[in-house]
Amino acid sequence: MRSDGRRGTATLVRHAETAWSLSGRHTGRTDVPLTDRGREIACSLADKLRGRSFDRVLTSPLSRAVETATLAGFANAEPDRDLMEWDYGNDEGLTTPQIREQRAGWLLWRDGAARGEVADEVGARVDRVIAKITARDEDVLIFAHGHVLRVLAARWLQQPADFGARLVLGTGTLSMLGYEHDVRAVLRWNAD
Repeated sequence: MRSDGRRGTATLVRHAETAWSLSGRHTGRTDVPLTDRGREIACSLADKLRGRSFDRVLTSPLSRAVETATLAGFANAEPDRDLMEWDYGNDEGLTTPQIREQRAGWLLWRDGAARGEVADEVGARVDRVIAKITARDEDVLIFAHGHVLRVLAARWLQQPADFGARLVLGTGTLSMLGYEHDVRAVLRWNAD
């Protein structure tokens, strides 16, 4: 806990729109750039984050997250591979209906990705990020991806990784995790 009695926070920014996020394609490790509209949204994040100070700024190393951070005014963001999106394996680039044509009733959160990650593997990665934040009670700004941020929020709340299925997160949105009376809590979610 800080000398002023405050606990650290994690402000989460899902990268702005890409052509694949717009079409519902699972975009894990494929390095898809922002759309022009996505770049406009990323620039508008600068106003929403202006005046806030952060002890550390982290980003997924994938270009859509790095570009969102840069356009939002945080070109100094530190890349962290643990913030990369879910590895969708053979499901990369497919939509949920396309995957369900091959595997009826498929649900990413329950079934994982074919030759990719399952929810608990993503959870183990974000647990390392959370440990960094909570070790020093830092205020951290994070630029990353929809599914990995949903898992991060679930694990912040000390829930199983698959709880992230219940935390819908749009592109270019802001969320904040922190504490309410020393209990980890969602302070803001999916705000545009």
